[in-house]
Amino acid sequence: MVREWQFEVPIAGSKRLPPDARYMEALSSQGYGFEAAIADLVDNSIDAGAGNVVVHFLRDGDRLVSLVVVDDGKGMDDADLDVAMTVGGRRGYDKGSLGMFGTGLKSASLSHADSVTVVTRTKRTRPVGRRWLMEHAGQGFECDIIDPVYAQDFIDFYQGRPIGFQGTIVRWDGVKDFPKHGGGGQTDRYLHRTVNKLGLHLGLFLHRFLARDDFHITISVQDVRTGIEYANYGVESLDPFGYPVSGDAEYPSTFVAEIPALGPIGLRGHIWPARSSLDEYKAFGAVIEREGFYFYRNDRLVQAGGWNNYRQPEQHLALARVAVELPDDPAGEVFRLTVKKEGVQASPDFTTAVENAKDEHGRTFGTYLADAERAYREARKRAGVTRKAAIPPGRGMDPQVRQVIEEELPLLDEEPLQFRWQRLPNDRFFEIDQEANVLLLNQRYRAALLGGRNGTLNDAPMVKSLVYLLMQDAFQRERMGSRLKDNIELWQSVLVAAARAELDRVAD
Repeated sequence: MVREWQFEVPIAGSKRLPPDARYMEALSSQGYGFEAAIADLVDNSIDAGAGNVVVHFLRDGDRLVSLVVVDDGKGMDDADLDVAMTVGGRRGYDKGSLGMFGTGLKSASLSHADSVTVVTRTKRTRPVGRRWLMEHAGQGFECDIIDPVYAQDFIDFYQGRPIGFQGTIVRWDGVKDFPKHGGGGQTDRYLHRTVNKLGLHLGLFLHRFLARDDFHITISVQDVRTGIEYANYGVESLDPFGYPVSGDAEYPSTFVAEIPALGPIGLRGHIWPARSSLDEYKAFGAVIEREGFYFYRNDRLVQAGGWNNYRQPEQHLALARVAVELPDDPAGEVFRLTVKKEGVQASPDFTTAVENAKDEHGRTFGTYLADAERAYREARKRAGVTRKAAIPPGRGMDPQVRQVIEEELPLLDEEPLQFRWQRLPNDRFFEIDQEANVLLLNQRYRAALLGGRNGTLNDAPMVKSLVYLLMQDAFQRERMGSRLKDNIELWQSVLVAAARAELDRVAD
């Protein structure tokens, strides 16, 4: 019998269900990247009012033994430290704080280390310390109390570098990312790679803080036995909008997006100058991944690029970057931050508001994107690079791909190259019909390449585009030489193997 729908679920009482101790394992498996985990610790230092933070790699000869993050912030007393080390413990974050969930210190640390030790002191209290050892934490949330004598010695060890009358030390031991055997230069290579990546990450996500005169981050490497300091780097600010001259004189410009639940949100649209070699533009990942929205929360960058379901990234928008200051959204109705502070989940209300956003000149956000794309294309034309002419793509190629090919390549005055699925021998991924200008693809592999989707006239644009580019020489020559024939056989073998691998995945 169909009953009337209940808009409110009725209850018959409640009971307390505390988390199982194994929750600590889940807490330490949130996918924190190494750089993001360190950045979370630095966030805590900033919230504590630190002016100096040191990320200290400690080695014993060829072996890395510990990682320590030290700051000269206000520190904590015994009670505050207990709250900080409590899973989910909240210490009454100020409105401008970078902390949010009360899990960063624990989850970031235990994602990368077997134990995390915190030793701290305020101007008015003696040093105190706590340690989470993953082995004990997983058995019953048991947190160790650090010997007061060691706590004092540890503070003294970092006296003046940078701890003064107050400060906090976070120590990681059993760091999972460290090389297990450091001989043969393995430790040196690891440090060179890791220090560079860490510096770029901190420089980008905390660039507004690093641009200030009163805040500094240093990354150093020291031997615990000899005291020799192998390296000492100051982290530089990497402003993703730090270009000397705009790529379009009409920008930057602020587009106002009206979101019913929050009110007006400013979208500061920038266009980078083309072919920039500045680190601020190209040093922290593929350029195409860094186009899009840059969300800030309390001056801390929490997303560096991406379009948040507004559109797909593409090379022609590589110069477009948009700064967005996140408003106060306590219920998370429109914006929700990931725990790792590396991304923002935006509701459809945001996408709709962006589509309707305009600047003071009446230009739409879509106009801004068109201007960014135009700046990119004009720069390519001015570069003076001559590309080899190609046979135009025709029937069977997705119209969007055809448009880009027509814009990027000079085209021959010949019949367009058509694409057609057809039964072919199992060891052939494609065949070419030079007379009819037709490229045949093996029907046997179509379903696997489409991932179970139904086939259409313009399907499999990625595969067709790759084969189109590979086969240009074959279609433009009346006779194929031995080198080209051998290349075609090579491509056949690799593509057939890839297609069969796709079939195996579909079968699984």
